[in-house]
Amino acid sequence: MRLPPAILANTEEVLREILRFTAPADVTLSRYFKDHPRLGGRERGAVAEAVYAVLRNKSFFTDFAGSGNAPMRRLTLLGMAEAVGAESLGGLTEEENQFLARIAQIDRSLLSPLMRSNMPQWLFDKLVAQFGEQETMELAAMLNTPAPLDLRVNSIKANRDDVVAELATAPIIAEPMPYAPLGLRVLKKPALQNLPLFKSGAIEVQDEGSQVLAQLLGARRGEMVVDFCAGAGGKTLALGAIMRNTGRLYAFDVSEKRLSKLKPRLARSGLSNVHPVVIAHERDAKVKRLAGKIDRVLVDAPCSGLGTLRRNPDVKWRQQLDAIAEMQEKQMSILDGASRLVKSGGRLVYATCSLLNEENDAVVEQFLATHDDFQLVPMSTVLAEQKIPLEMDKYLKLLPHKHNTDGFFAAVLERKPMAAKPAKAAEEDEQ
Repeated sequence: MRLPPAILANTEEVLREILRFTAPADVTLSRYFKDHPRLGGRERGAVAEAVYAVLRNKSFFTDFAGSGNAPMRRLTLLGMAEAVGAESLGGLTEEENQFLARIAQIDRSLLSPLMRSNMPQWLFDKLVAQFGEQETMELAAMLNTPAPLDLRVNSIKANRDDVVAELATAPIIAEPMPYAPLGLRVLKKPALQNLPLFKSGAIEVQDEGSQVLAQLLGARRGEMVVDFCAGAGGKTLALGAIMRNTGRLYAFDVSEKRLSKLKPRLARSGLSNVHPVVIAHERDAKVKRLAGKIDRVLVDAPCSGLGTLRRNPDVKWRQQLDAIAEMQEKQMSILDGASRLVKSGGRLVYATCSLLNEENDAVVEQFLATHDDFQLVPMSTVLAEQKIPLEMDKYLKLLPHKHNTDGFFAAVLERKPMAAKPAKAAEEDEQ
């Protein structure tokens, strides 16, 4: 069944706003759909998919839509054709049909590497310097496809096999993931909000890479744990379940708005060991009170977000080169602040969803150079401890084209156990 012609006008209207890059694409889309309640589910899906298709293929589409009249209309047509197929579009002129047919004949493999990558020049150059051109092209090809829908089974309420069986009755096909022991990958993208499994808190939407990060912390029953940049709390909830709802788990964030999104998820989850706390900054008094008392700290630091381009393709166009250096400075400051919480022998995981060494390896190496009371725990050791079947060396580096997750980096740092004082020195202290 063809889409009504008016959908093209809706798509063009919201696309025009999104391409100003003044706000995240998903925020702009949500606001637009709220303002246009008459759009049905199918229409909203088509508009969203067309917008994301344009964002993923912006270099290529812009090059071919730019000539002639109404380039925004042409961009809209290309996005919609990519998302739902040209045959689903109604109300096109003969010229527009010919235009789409002509573009469909283009052999994209003959385009320049930069145009095929659909990245800004600065990002393409950085990735080529880091990975080489061939791997950058493999990475770019994967980043320009939609991400899968990943779920985490809440082990407080359900087990994975039972969830697979119940989803199948919906009918929704879900397959166990290779790395996350409670992860399921859903085929297609069904609406989950009305499922009893979702309403009861038995499942949460969470990328497999994000689930692996929570596991790396190695949190145990009864421990004191901090999720330092908790955001909407996806990893917090995973940690709470890993701790079997025991101990004390703090969810820190500087954004009250982000933390407020955790509340309904927390209510569904059945967890009572989670304590959300809004902090002003990494040196907040609420942080200082816990200095040296925490067993494990997770720092999923604010970053460029370039590992999430399958989900958020607008990030590559909104992000600027000069922001990376500022980001690195902020990451260093947050890591330094969070490290003060860690007790002797405790662990800290530094993580980002960035692909760039400046935000990853470089931050950890700078931290270790200025904090001789911490040491790196090789990722190979941690993965073996947690029985995660991944081959890594010093750091975790998950890449979409290799692991079919979002792009993630993680390093595990341990505060060196304090040496016991010699008996004589201890006696002198007591006198």
